[in-house]
Amino acid sequence: MAQFTSLTSRIVPLPVDHIDTDQIIPARFLKVTDKEGLGKVLFCDWRYEGTVPSVDAAESATPKPDFVLNKSEYQGAQILLAGDNFGCGSSREHAPWALVAYGFRAVISTSFADIFYNNALKNGLLPVTVDRATYTDLLDMVEETSAAMLTINLEAQATELPNGKQVPFEIDGFAKRCLLQGVDQLGYLMSFEEQVKAYEGEHDVQTT
Repeated sequence: MAQFTSLTSRIVPLPVDHIDTDQIIPARFLKVTDKEGLGKVLFCDWRYEGTVPSVDAAESATPKPDFVLNKSEYQGAQILLAGDNFGCGSSREHAPWALVAYGFRAVISTSFADIFYNNALKNGLLPVTVDRATYTDLLDMVEETSAAMLTINLEAQATELPNGKQVPFEIDGFAKRCLLQGVDQLGYLMSFEEQVKAYEGEHDVQTT
């Protein structure tokens, strides 16, 4: 997965509370195995007119002009500002897959569902929890101008608001290390392959 060190981007506002994983990516798309294609159907039922039956069908679907992802001013933005309790519902890993495939690298909310939060970290998506006052400030800034830029510094564990204010955030140390290195859990373990081989050689470890 791609490294995450520091990200500066515009913000996509989606201030809806309790967005569950079936809204992030509907259940009919869970049979696919191509993560990159899932970006086309992120928030599919909110994003397109009618019912889109497959990932390929999204290419010819009619976008709803009022939905935030379809607005020109938010194209290319990599930070999603979502409502409270984001990612609730089922535990499907396809939800962070779809967000990353679309181009998001971070989601900011006042709270996340636990399983979604952990799935996001494992797939290169940084969930940033902020207090209600900071959330309100961010929403006000984005509503004032869609060009507002936000910087998320993972190394420093801080978010820099457009007005210069620094807001710290918490993250598990192991998850942070994996994101900074751009590896998942398996990739992190594989990075010790040479040390494991050396240990086996020194201790005559038998493997099968």
